[in-house]
Amino acid sequence: MKIDLTDTTSGKINKALVKGRRAIGTPAVGMVLTLVIVTDEENAYDALKAANDASREHPSRTLVVIKRVSRSPRDKAKARLDAEVRVGADAGSTGETVVLRLYGEVADHANSVVLPLLLPDAPVVVWWPVHAPVDPASDPLGALAQRRVTDTYACEQPIAELTARADAYTPGDTDLAWTRITPWRSMLAAALDQAPWKVTSVEVAGEEYNPSCELLAMWLADRLKVPVQRSVSAGPGLTSVRMETKQGPIELGRSDGSIATLSIEGQPDRAVALKRRDTAELIAEELRRLDPDDIYASALRYGVDRLDIASGEVPRSAPAQTATEGSAPQKKAAAKPPARKAESK
Repeated sequence: MKIDLTDTTSGKINKALVKGRRAIGTPAVGMVLTLVIVTDEENAYDALKAANDASREHPSRTLVVIKRVSRSPRDKAKARLDAEVRVGADAGSTGETVVLRLYGEVADHANSVVLPLLLPDAPVVVWWPVHAPVDPASDPLGALAQRRVTDTYACEQPIAELTARADAYTPGDTDLAWTRITPWRSMLAAALDQAPWKVTSVEVAGEEYNPSCELLAMWLADRLKVPVQRSVSAGPGLTSVRMETKQGPIELGRSDGSIATLSIEGQPDRAVALKRRDTAELIAEELRRLDPDDIYASALRYGVDRLDIASGEVPRSAPAQTATEGSAPQKKAAAKPPARKAESK
């Protein structure tokens, strides 16, 4: 069931949700959280589709907040809230969906609109697919949430953006650039369980200006306490991690974005599934845990304290840079990467 409301209020939207549930014969609310998506009109469809797919695993009330840009002083002066309430099959998910379009002064008070629509006694997650605030926890909408999800890969300067994320980090913050490397971290940890040798150095190869590559390098440097070299490859995404040991190298390489090869000295090579995941899978993973991610925080802060990733972008024509435990920050200015849409790693 779909209900369109023009120039409405949060109270009328709540009444429409109750009406919709009764109309389809499900008056009980069986959702486990509220997912607030803050986006623009251009990216709203893709973000909502990913959230709907993720809701099959995490039934939720999805609130899409779209702040409409006024095109004239007259429109700017007129404060208005329009809403689309979708329940059942029209929601495209196992929960409820409300698309909120905010005009004029209402756009500056989105938290006042969203607050009455949150599910009672349920966790709140806020996700910015694009244009996330520098400090998500201090944002009025972010302050309502236990979990705040950003995507550094969607920024124009993703590597420099990681530094801002570290400086403003608050427990509950996370980033899809970090979520994308979960399979890599799991596979590398499993490889070291099979071959528990002392790692002496690491090389991480991947696309230029790729925050997932930088986060993986920072995580390895933080956990292993060894020099980590970041080199540039043609991609897609992360392409290889090579860990040097006295017994021989341990290498995980993926050249096609789907199947990786794990090579351990003295053992036959093994093919492992390491496909690039879509946004729905990434959001579903983030919704599985709502507690602070201390490992992400540690890796993120390592980059600021020791790698200085804000000035550590590797030009395609330059040799790879090496970051060591306790190394001094580099002073080279960051180049501006080309703008692009987010994609899985």
